[in-house]
Amino acid sequence: MKRSLTFLTVVAAASLALTSCSGGGASGESKDGAKAELTFWHGYTEADGKVLNKIVDDFNASQNEVSIKVQTNPWSVIDDTLLPALSSGKGPDIVAMPAERLPVYADKGAFVQLDDFYKNPSSNLDKLIPAAADMETVNGHKYGVPSGFVPLAMFYNKSLFAKAGITTPPTTWDEWIAAAKKLTVDENNDGTPEQYGLGLPDHATVANGVWPSLFYGNGGNVVKDGKAVVDSPENAQTLKTWVDAIRNDKISPAGLDGIAGDKLFSSGKAAMYLGGPWMSSIATENKIDYGIAAVPAGPKDQAASAIGISMGITTQKDEAKAAAAQKFFTYFLQKEQATAWSLGSGWPPLRSDIPASDVAANPVVEALTKQSEFGRPLLPGVVNSTDVLTAVDKLTQRAVAGENIQDLLKETQASVQKIVDAK
Repeated sequence: MKRSLTFLTVVAAASLALTSCSGGGASGESKDGAKAELTFWHGYTEADGKVLNKIVDDFNASQNEVSIKVQTNPWSVIDDTLLPALSSGKGPDIVAMPAERLPVYADKGAFVQLDDFYKNPSSNLDKLIPAAADMETVNGHKYGVPSGFVPLAMFYNKSLFAKAGITTPPTTWDEWIAAAKKLTVDENNDGTPEQYGLGLPDHATVANGVWPSLFYGNGGNVVKDGKAVVDSPENAQTLKTWVDAIRNDKISPAGLDGIAGDKLFSSGKAAMYLGGPWMSSIATENKIDYGIAAVPAGPKDQAASAIGISMGITTQKDEAKAAAAQKFFTYFLQKEQATAWSLGSGWPPLRSDIPASDVAANPVVEALTKQSEFGRPLLPGVVNSTDVLTAVDKLTQRAVAGENIQDLLKETQASVQKIVDAK
């Protein structure tokens, strides 16, 4: 992925100025004492959008120094239009985006560095879940604050579990595969099950985070300390375990993508599935009696890739606007607002001092909150993380299709290293 040299030129001077003065404490007022007027782009368009906009309205009403105007667009539109808007000086002051996109823009100089803000004791950032804070680090510096962080979870069909005589969700890989075999039903013995124990997409999964979760569980990884580590004995063992379960035991269809996986679970044809908060809505709409459990522990660890949304402050505006944006972040992360945001949006609390019992009014949030400790940000700080995950996506799809695992790992290792080096 190539950097935008034109954009870098435009923002360079502003970036230098703002990174040196981005600490908290400034009121947010402009130099002439006028109210700072900020624009905020985000892609929360459902119930989450309504609760976020209310928090913004409440913030505007809480003081007389800063006023934020929200502009909502789909995430893809924000991604497509952000750089041109910033380059023309018409971009937002605050922007929310999928966390894996933050390093791309931070590396281009699009965001204000927030190291001093993180050190400010009044910022509320010391209460953040550490893994959520980690996903905001690029090249050793903080460039955003999270508005969402949730690990993938296992959704399971309670009715199918009861029919199979399974009373509790599996907690280890051995239990997981054993349960999946028991829940796989080939009624007519034609070799194609009518019901699968697990829907395990081999490509195009949610944020491509399903297979990294499995790699983590067996002590593997994809990139570590700036180096590709895909080709490892741990990852080879992980691929063999799950490819065998799919191809030989037929616990999941081969060639499954994320959309087809959603449909498999929502139609009652898969007993278990990995997903995020949205799966609760999909299951409810399709009258699936579902439960939520943590991704079962692997041989070495219990971990799940986490999906996140980051908010950054763009470098195109003046010092007062950067300070005003930080004032909003501090407000957003206060305990009262953070709790309201979780209950209304479906995201688990971002603060470590908000227990699951505080969000029990939303059972889905409560269940996901109990699993937050297992969440790992996907390739934090890796500038070209989406390209890396695409390479991993090809690896898993081809492995499940039956290609030689060792050859694929060697090929993907070289591909990932090339991507990492190209930033």
